[in-house]
Amino acid sequence: MRDLFRFHRKLALQGPDSGVEWIVFLLLFPWALLYGTVGWLRSKCYASGLFVSYRAAVPVVSVGNLAAGGTGKTPVVDWLVKNFLQQGKKVAVVSRGYGGTFSGEVGVVSKGDGLLLDAGQAGDEPYLLARRNPTSYVFVARKRAAGVRAAVEKFSADIVVLDDGFQHQAVRRDLDLVLLDAKYPLANGWPLPAGLLREFPVALQRADLLLLTRSTSDTIFKSGATPVFASQHRLAEEAVSLDGNSISFAQLAQKKLFAFAGIADPSHFFSALTDAGLPIVSSLPLGDHCDYDSATLRDIKGASQGCEALITTEKDAVKLTNDCFDLPCYQVPMSVFLENEAAFKEALEPRLWSEK
Repeated sequence: MRDLFRFHRKLALQGPDSGVEWIVFLLLFPWALLYGTVGWLRSKCYASGLFVSYRAAVPVVSVGNLAAGGTGKTPVVDWLVKNFLQQGKKVAVVSRGYGGTFSGEVGVVSKGDGLLLDAGQAGDEPYLLARRNPTSYVFVARKRAAGVRAAVEKFSADIVVLDDGFQHQAVRRDLDLVLLDAKYPLANGWPLPAGLLREFPVALQRADLLLLTRSTSDTIFKSGATPVFASQHRLAEEAVSLDGNSISFAQLAQKKLFAFAGIADPSHFFSALTDAGLPIVSSLPLGDHCDYDSATLRDIKGASQGCEALITTEKDAVKLTNDCFDLPCYQVPMSVFLENEAAFKEALEPRLWSEK
């Protein structure tokens, strides 16, 4: 299954190369055309008013992707939440809660005074955001409009950050921030399942700001009139054990490490660990929002034989405990660095507060 996933991801990112890849691509292409067309028609219905969108009484910022997964939304949402908290705002995050078991209309993960749902109920990303920002409000809602309405009307939020909201137009937003992976901004250019896009590239015309993640000095992306900013994701300078004890990278570098990650593109995480000087003996990529059941834990234990410690992402760690493994397991927090933070803020702020 993992080999099939890697095959599809390569095809979706880079396009078909071999004869087998071309055959698979052509078989998937009609479905990609249908998927993209449905998304385009849906967007037109919202733009024309045929589909109704909820308008909140406070600013709403949507952070989303054009491609499915892998652009690093959580650190960007975290940056925005911290930025608004520093301004003295009462900040609410509304997420779908993907991977969580909560089935009600609106789940309150946190209301600024402690966690009320665990990672299994809330989903890993909302739980992580609530834990990183204990004074913020975090909600999960399958229907985002219900979550935004609760944040504003019941909890008096000053601003709402809509996590993974670009395609969810049932909520009107004051600013659409769209993230693109700098290496493959549009992947192979086609929607799912032949590519990775959730909509045709023309959907970027709805974006107010574009943020290239994992950018390098030679990254170039032309977007017409839409402002484009660049960023990189950076590891923290130390790791943290599952029971909360810190360890420096210098200490970790003395151990034989086994890395695993259940995120959209684990290769980025593994490369970052290696670039930081950590000796990764072997690694295991897992599916996004991995459910760490007994079979997965057995796979990790078996694959890590001969290693002295395990290392994973902060998002994965919220679903793990010390008794999951015989070896010590460490998590590495990750944050986003904006290359021109001042200019980004100048583009962000007027769209939020000038008309409210």
